[in-house]
Amino acid sequence: MVAENSTEIPDTEIPEVEEYTTESAPVEEYTSESLASQFGEPQPAAGTGRRKNAIARVRIVPGSGKWKVNGRTLEGYFPNKVHQQEVNEPFKVLELDNRYDVLARITGGGVSGQAGALRLGVARALNDADVDNNRGPLKKAGFLTRDSRAVERKKAGLKKARKGTQYSKR
Repeated sequence: MVAENSTEIPDTEIPEVEEYTTESAPVEEYTSESLASQFGEPQPAAGTGRRKNAIARVRIVPGSGKWKVNGRTLEGYFPNKVHQQEVNEPFKVLELDNRYDVLARITGGGVSGQAGALRLGVARALNDADVDNNRGPLKKAGFLTRDSRAVERKKAGLKKARKGTQYSKR
């Protein structure tokens, strides 16, 4: 004899749909406030950058793109165009030109080290202002990484860090 296991499935009521439509739900109207909250109004922020012996303390505030570096304009403090471009790179990557005013105080190091420190400080401040939107592009461009290279120390018995006296066989 073969035993059959049968379970009865109770009839469940399926709700009937009265009407089908291909139209989507109404779209919520966007206002400038809702867009600003979604994409982020420019926020004030601060960051510290270091490079070699230079230290830059940076504050960014929403504005028109004015720079104050140790009380001077960017062109007055960094007359070299290469240094001006290097400092502006984080704004160019994020396409935020002329949206923030930058207030910076830089100490120590030389001109190139100060420019690198200022760039790192600006990038960190922009990251602090809006982490969700700014961190990815800044990190991909390498602006959030501190350049740890520094001058090698002088060793005993040598003239400089690696240069020794010239050897003469005879």
